[in-house]
Amino acid sequence: MSARLTILFLVVLVVAPLAHAKRKKKQVLPDYVLQAQTVFVVIYPDAGEPLTNPTANRTAQDNVEQALTKWGRFKLVMDAQTADLVVAVRKGHAGGPTVSNSPADDRPVIIQPADGNIRIGGQQGRPTDTTDPGLANPSQAGPAERGSNPTVGGSPQSRPGIGNEIGGSEDTFGLYRGGVEYPLDAPPIWRYTAKNALDAPHVRAVEQFQKTLTEAEQQHQQKP
Repeated sequence: MSARLTILFLVVLVVAPLAHAKRKKKQVLPDYVLQAQTVFVVIYPDAGEPLTNPTANRTAQDNVEQALTKWGRFKLVMDAQTADLVVAVRKGHAGGPTVSNSPADDRPVIIQPADGNIRIGGQQGRPTDTTDPGLANPSQAGPAERGSNPTVGGSPQSRPGIGNEIGGSEDTFGLYRGGVEYPLDAPPIWRYTAKNALDAPHVRAVEQFQKTLTEAEQQHQQKP
């Protein structure tokens, strides 16, 4: 009997800290994301597009905006400074000849059909920069930090160009804090990458974001 009690005591000593650590699991998203109400969707400044599909990023942007609209959790806005959150997207492709700063990505007016409704938006003036146009060496910056693009408020000197990009085939969905200067120069709050994750009708990146947000809300509710 004494041996059994000793074993039980040791089990309690091992399990109790594990249970305590589980309760203290870090919240997957910060509170300001849970409190956010508005979102601005952009294309990553350095996102090139294959010559065979020069509207790939623009289509991905539209898909994400429509999925967010269908979700109904956030209101879409047209500038990073007025948004609580910024979502940056990039369509994956295997590599090869690409076009950068594609005119197809410039959207002075937005007309989007979604579930019988039509979303219409317009940009007044040049959007606020989401990356610092004065970076000393953009070629060594991260995926969310290189270059500029008029679509995302980049340098007005940006011009379309043809290059040979070696990129990943996975789509990227990055979440950043809005209402700050150069939001895409900061590390993403949350990121999801997967093949065809930005394709309609089931935009998996938005679905995963919704699941992650729900998990964070549950963790927040369990806080003492």
